[in-house]
Amino acid sequence: MGRYIPETLSEQEAMLKQIGYESVDALYHMVPEQVKLKELNIPEGKSEMEVLEQMKAIAEKNVVFRNIFRGAGVYKHHIPAIVKTVTSKEEFLTAYTPYQAEISQGVLQSIFEYQTQVCELTGLDVSNASVYDGAVAAAEAVFMTLERNKDEILVSDTIDPETLAVIRTYCESRDVKVVLLKGKDHLTDPEEVKKNITDRTAGLYLESPNFFGLIEDVEGFASLMHEHKARIIQGCDPIALALYKTPGEMDVDIAVGEGQQLGMPMGFGGPYLGFMTCKKELMRKLPGRIVGETTDHDGRRAFVLTLQAREQHIRREKASSNICSNEALCAMTASVYLAAMGPVGMRKLALSCYSNAHYLAQELDKLGFKRCDEGEFFDEFLTVSPVDPKVLEEKLAAKGILSGLVLEDKILWCATEVNTKEKIDELVDAIREVL
Repeated sequence: MGRYIPETLSEQEAMLKQIGYESVDALYHMVPEQVKLKELNIPEGKSEMEVLEQMKAIAEKNVVFRNIFRGAGVYKHHIPAIVKTVTSKEEFLTAYTPYQAEISQGVLQSIFEYQTQVCELTGLDVSNASVYDGAVAAAEAVFMTLERNKDEILVSDTIDPETLAVIRTYCESRDVKVVLLKGKDHLTDPEEVKKNITDRTAGLYLESPNFFGLIEDVEGFASLMHEHKARIIQGCDPIALALYKTPGEMDVDIAVGEGQQLGMPMGFGGPYLGFMTCKKELMRKLPGRIVGETTDHDGRRAFVLTLQAREQHIRREKASSNICSNEALCAMTASVYLAAMGPVGMRKLALSCYSNAHYLAQELDKLGFKRCDEGEFFDEFLTVSPVDPKVLEEKLAAKGILSGLVLEDKILWCATEVNTKEKIDELVDAIREVL
């Protein structure tokens, strides 16, 4: 008992007596009787062996798919063995960020390397030490665009709906107006942007590739927003960045995204990390931790948490953000993954995803799964379904194959480097049987 409850019964009685009560029940006399828990209705304890057998029985109810053709925000990729080998070392294996940061030079250096790699990936100037996930990164980026007389944000309806929900939640509490732009053919409509932009517009958030897998005209929208003295935020796929123009090359102000694809398993939805980079001029608005390089009093290379005297630390009521920590272990995982792959490896990976997805689209087209759009896509694409998509999903699941995401009468398919020609052919054969 003492292992879980810090005080003994006699100690409890002494404390109760000190404040004038005879029992714990008397202490909570103001709580209505009908809401008090009288008795814990829990089963008798089990032995270690019994618990293990019960847990195994529960685990066997999980469905493990051999082939996965679904993305929509979380993606199946091969993770090189060296990633886990490095990140599972005792000196790294913590998800927390040290408070006495400057003492932890190794951790700070690892974060500094991560920031450098993300800047190289996005082509922008400054990165933070990561935030909780891609959706949070998008919402935090929205606040970076706000100014005294600019309190509206344009958001394309072609983005991930879960990211949109987080942006709306953030903005509701800060009285920031979210203007949702109606897309055209699953792409952001320039006319919608022009129609809705005003003097109060702080920026535009869009994703490329977007939720439907299509590549947006980011460069054109960046030019349009800058003409109106507003910012542009691009939600990015980190793998696609190795193949397409970077946000920096397209004059994007802030680039954000979900880093799960950089060495993290699908993992039931987490933990992941949100990456954030921006132009140098926005550096002081970048939320969370930023590691900088300096020299110590002996002139040796050293690392520090820089730009820390900001509102989220000293004047919280005026803060643009209250995020003061980061996903340290996930950031290190992404850093190790990027180092293992290298620039050439990342480009080869992106080409493999692109090629497999286009082969999948070609083969599905032969079965009547016509693409809904003609636009360029990376590793995801939307099709109509010649059969009830829910029925197809169930039939494929019975064969150990997870189909694309069902969106009413359509299916959003995905193929990465793990979806080889052989696996795609197996999927096609399985669909042919259903048809």
